[in-house]
Amino acid sequence: MTHGAFQVPAPVNEPVQAYAPGSRERQRLAAELDRQAAEVVEIPVLVGGKEVRTGRTEVVTMPHDHGHKLAVAHLAGPAEVKEAIEAGERARKDWERLPWPERGAVFLKAAELLAGPWRDRINASTMLGQSKTCHQAEIDAACELIDFWRFNVHFAERLYAEQPQSAPGVWNRLEHRPLDGFVFAITPFNFTSIAGNLPTAPALLGNTAIWKASSTSLLSNWWLVKLLQEAGLPEGVISFLPGRGADVGDPVFADSRLAGVHFTGSTATFRTIWRNVAGNLDKYGQYPRLVGETGGKDFVFAHPSADVDSLVVALLRGAFEYQGQKCSAASRAYIPKSLSGRVLEQLAAEMHKVKMGDPRDFSNFVGAVIDKKSFATQKAAIDAAKASNDAEVRIGGRCDDSKGYFVEPTVIVAKRPDYDTMQRELFGPVLTVYVYDDNKLDEAVEAANTGSEYALTGAIFSQDRHAISALTQALRFAAGNFYINDKPTGAVVGQQPFGGSRASGTNDKAGSILNLLRWTSPRTLKETFVPPTDWRYPFLG
Repeated sequence: MTHGAFQVPAPVNEPVQAYAPGSRERQRLAAELDRQAAEVVEIPVLVGGKEVRTGRTEVVTMPHDHGHKLAVAHLAGPAEVKEAIEAGERARKDWERLPWPERGAVFLKAAELLAGPWRDRINASTMLGQSKTCHQAEIDAACELIDFWRFNVHFAERLYAEQPQSAPGVWNRLEHRPLDGFVFAITPFNFTSIAGNLPTAPALLGNTAIWKASSTSLLSNWWLVKLLQEAGLPEGVISFLPGRGADVGDPVFADSRLAGVHFTGSTATFRTIWRNVAGNLDKYGQYPRLVGETGGKDFVFAHPSADVDSLVVALLRGAFEYQGQKCSAASRAYIPKSLSGRVLEQLAAEMHKVKMGDPRDFSNFVGAVIDKKSFATQKAAIDAAKASNDAEVRIGGRCDDSKGYFVEPTVIVAKRPDYDTMQRELFGPVLTVYVYDDNKLDEAVEAANTGSEYALTGAIFSQDRHAISALTQALRFAAGNFYINDKPTGAVVGQQPFGGSRASGTNDKAGSILNLLRWTSPRTLKETFVPPTDWRYPFLG
């Protein structure tokens, strides 16, 4: 073993490539898109480094062209879950005993591979399989995941370096052990970076993980598995188990060695997970750590002093980038009556310039929603608003699933702050606006604060410093990520640790040292160099 106080390379956020017309990165990405669109990939289950073809398959298609097959994925069941857990147990001893810089080196190498030779492959698979534009894929599948891997190693170094004080004659130490069992990572479709981070963050700390990927992001997630293999991740540390929820989840939750759950997805699913863990609590060898980032009904609150031009841009980008399929997307807005006419007029003018379609056409700003179920949810909400006396579809509202699951970016104006789409998460390109009377500012603020069960992200717009201070305080518990004169999306690793509370999750702040702390079980060591030899204290004399 080599001895030394090793230091991790100082992490920096990965620069975002522009993909401007005529640029080399645009030409490379376009060629990779053509290559991937012309092939059908077979995606196996990966258990202990072994590819397993179960014969129970699911077809992976493009959301923007649901007749175009991209892959055929094999689905895991209870037998594969059992085998994966056992493989993780076999790998765990050597992995957790490996010096942490050696574990960190795997993920630093993965970051460099993604920044270089793997960038186009991961971005293109995200664009095709999840209907992201080149920009949305770049900031997610490339830059954010590179940042997670670089910064997490840096955070791990800081975590291990934090040590307690020692009294004279005593040496106190603190070690951060991995959890006593395996971590179940359940990942969402909407961010390839989250899919890569949820199993690897616990693994960095010496844990093993079972990775259940979303069925609507399997293509990009499979290529991440292959990237991690190339980076040198040992067999069994992370097993990749696509599959239906109960087929994978039930045997995982029934296993006594479950040590933690790392989840991003819907609030309803996380509540079900919590109930399953609670129902099995007597079986476990430890209390499993539950870390979840769930839903959001994220707000933009405009003060009468708000700058209209910047507000309109924030609404358009915040609500409609990646079809509103971000847990941080702006989906409700509170606009003062004095500004509402200008805001809605300018927003309509800008939205009419937005193009929607296949992300391989780089002029499109919006793609398709992820699947048939999401399309039906958006359409039903829009149709209900059209028929309601309490709302009006002011902009957009057209839906077409004949070729792809396309929902036109839509603005609903609600007459009541408690209208359905002001409260319910749709997870699509639908923004609901409530126009409040300027002289009822406090009532509007209270509606923003309590009008939703969620508390993930929120933004305020104002040019009045006193108003900014007052709104920041009044909305203190309404959002875990709070933005001032900016859209409520786009948190950057190392800059804005991400997460919210209330129905939005456990607020364990991905992209910070706080999240990594959840995957350790600290042990305190006290060594007394010259222990006492007489039991009597001086006061007994």
